[in-house]
Amino acid sequence: MNKISYTLSAVALALVLSGCSQPNAQEGQQQPPPLTIDVAQVKMAPVQSWHTFTTRLQAPERVVLKPRVSGQVEQMTFKEGERIEKGQTLFRLDPRPFEVQVETLNAQLVSADAALMQAKSEARRAKQLVAEKAMSTELAEQRAATLRQAQANRDAIAAQLKKARLDLEFSQVEAPISGVISRAIVTKGNYVSAGETTLATIVSDQQIYAYFDVDERTWSDKFAGVDATDAVTVQLQRINGGASVPGVVDFIDNEINPNTGTLGVRAVFDAQQHGLKPGAFARISLGSADAATMPLVPERAIGTDLKNRFVLTVDANNTLQYRLVELGERYGAFRAIKSGLEAGDKVAANGPARVGPGMPITPNMVTLNLDDTRLVIAQRDTQLSAAN
Repeated sequence: MNKISYTLSAVALALVLSGCSQPNAQEGQQQPPPLTIDVAQVKMAPVQSWHTFTTRLQAPERVVLKPRVSGQVEQMTFKEGERIEKGQTLFRLDPRPFEVQVETLNAQLVSADAALMQAKSEARRAKQLVAEKAMSTELAEQRAATLRQAQANRDAIAAQLKKARLDLEFSQVEAPISGVISRAIVTKGNYVSAGETTLATIVSDQQIYAYFDVDERTWSDKFAGVDATDAVTVQLQRINGGASVPGVVDFIDNEINPNTGTLGVRAVFDAQQHGLKPGAFARISLGSADAATMPLVPERAIGTDLKNRFVLTVDANNTLQYRLVELGERYGAFRAIKSGLEAGDKVAANGPARVGPGMPITPNMVTLNLDDTRLVIAQRDTQLSAAN
């Protein structure tokens, strides 16, 4: 009995000691510090929505060079791929056949002039003789007809001579426009036919066109009040990326294509300054409205909750809060927010991947860098004027 009482006393003492030591053990444990995450302040900036269209660039002028006369190529007077000027001689055909024709017709013209002078003299004499009643009226009329025939013959030879001189001039093939010439398709020694044989091609290189089609709904919703005289600003993006190229809309078609439901639009760019080549693939961005200031956050800061989009904001106690937002356009790695955020708000820069609403955090402030992000189409004063 004494042994049992001793055992119970020992157990009771152990429980008392255990109860006394438990609070001390809990007091010795420390809570883990709040998770450190990147936090960024909302960036307020002017942004503009735009629409992007794909196209192939075209030269305003393109000439398939063909000879106006037939003959044998005697000389090629240009370097393939170089820039040439309007009126510059590019090919020379053998001029001798044309020179012979000119000389022949010159001689015929001299003969025709002599015949015409004689016919005029005889017609004047016949008129005098008829007045003196020394020649019949019938014979005088014959001499007048001979004069008219001589005049017509002389005029015909003069016209043939003019054509022969043109053919001699056309034996030197000149550039009808300024631009860059292709390789020579026909070289020295080959015979070419007038209006048939292709010698080379020339494309203008001062400006370049980009034609693109805007669907009817987009045009009606966003650009209904736009006219070609407004010189609306556009941006061109090349296939290899890099800096965008500014330009302006200089032509809008006069009707919507009923087969495709699209409206043809053309933009013009400075080809020389930006090294643009005809046939190159390009993306054309056309702004649909004036710039408006909106909050910007990193795209990765936005979370999805069923059909809703949200961000996690940081309050004054460094606690994350759930905030519904309405999304605007995307600009590179950033997204414009139409509603839900205001200037001065702070958001979890990397989104809700590791954190959630109600969590305390230790903020690591980061700065949003928008220097390399295009938010608006460039202003008109930096563009190529359509009038140029």
